[in-house]
Amino acid sequence: MKESDVKKKGRAYALKNAVHYSGKANQGAVISGLFAEGLKKEEMKKFGKIISDVVGEVNKLSLGEQEKELSKLKDLISEREVREGLSELPDVGKKGVVMRFAPSPSGPMHIGHAMTSSLSFLYVQKYGGKLYFRIEDTNPENIYAPAYKMLVDEANWLFDNKVEFVIQSDRMEIYYKYVEKLIGLNSAYVCTCSQEKFKEFADFKENCPCRNNDKKENLMRWKMMLAPQAYPEKSSSKISTEGNKKGYGEGKVVLRFKSNMQDPNPAMRDFPLARINETPHPRQKKKYRVWPLMNLAVTVDDIELKMTHIIRAKEHRDNAKRQEMIYKVLGEKFPWTAFLGRYKFTDLEISCSKTKARIEKGEFNGWDDPRIPFLASLKKKYKPSAFWKMAEHRGLSEVDKVIDKKDFFDILDKFNKE
Repeated sequence: MKESDVKKKGRAYALKNAVHYSGKANQGAVISGLFAEGLKKEEMKKFGKIISDVVGEVNKLSLGEQEKELSKLKDLISEREVREGLSELPDVGKKGVVMRFAPSPSGPMHIGHAMTSSLSFLYVQKYGGKLYFRIEDTNPENIYAPAYKMLVDEANWLFDNKVEFVIQSDRMEIYYKYVEKLIGLNSAYVCTCSQEKFKEFADFKENCPCRNNDKKENLMRWKMMLAPQAYPEKSSSKISTEGNKKGYGEGKVVLRFKSNMQDPNPAMRDFPLARINETPHPRQKKKYRVWPLMNLAVTVDDIELKMTHIIRAKEHRDNAKRQEMIYKVLGEKFPWTAFLGRYKFTDLEISCSKTKARIEKGEFNGWDDPRIPFLASLKKKYKPSAFWKMAEHRGLSEVDKVIDKKDFFDILDKFNKE
């Protein structure tokens, strides 16, 4: 397809889609229209930015300006409706798909959560299968205890009670079992280097000394992390000088994945899997002192729960690469993964921590205050289907969407009325 056709027809499809959806065009819809006009998938690398720029230009126009320009360009495009329904997922089996949405209990669900999770829900409804709502609570320092109940209530409302719940802190023994498996595969080691010292090794692409420890040594160190007073008095290694009868202290050791210290991406170099954190946990109290970090817990759960397809925010792209490395050494097939762009609000705060602070100061009357964009308040006004339709309209787009509060809720209101 010629670049001039991409620009002209892309603009016409963007205008058509924008007029249909209260002034905001969706890039995925425009691409779908261009495919119908002859655009090839292999040409997307060449024309992707051009299409994105065209959609951005159209979205800056007022609805009246869009309607006026569309009347002049509508003959350039076919009359087909642009991308109605969800795009197809690859590699869907006879049993459908297994997908998940996995928030931390740092607060209740906000509109960003609703938009991302609704896509996974819709695909499970489309193909059949199972949707897991996984509460990722392995960081004891970042938990808002009331969120456990709020998240369950909100998920049942949003997903029509068609969701299965999993809480990570109830699965600690499973993560520990996988740690021993990784150590046995010589793919994980317990590192006693300080954070500063390890960073030096990573910056210079050098192996830290702990990387050379054998499986027996790493397993002994791991047991010291778990049960700090239950380790042999004598050791064939440096353990006796690195630990004491009270075991490793908090912040003194970390379990690392043995990836590649020469990886071009510094974030991939022997990244951490677990650490000691003795902060009392809201659910587990002081039962555990060693907590898995996200990349370990997520990988284990995705394997154990047999995830087939994952939709996640694009800022987790590096985490997905780390998790794929762990999958590979465990001999497992990595799920198909899509990355979503974020809604970037110009005048709306959706941070749980910042909103919680304002509630505590008395600026808002709790999470169901109609002035804040959390489901606790929004579910009083909107139907779940409004979020489903808006998520479907946006589709699997990696492009961030800059939008203000009024435009967002104008579109949501339109879907709520349909």
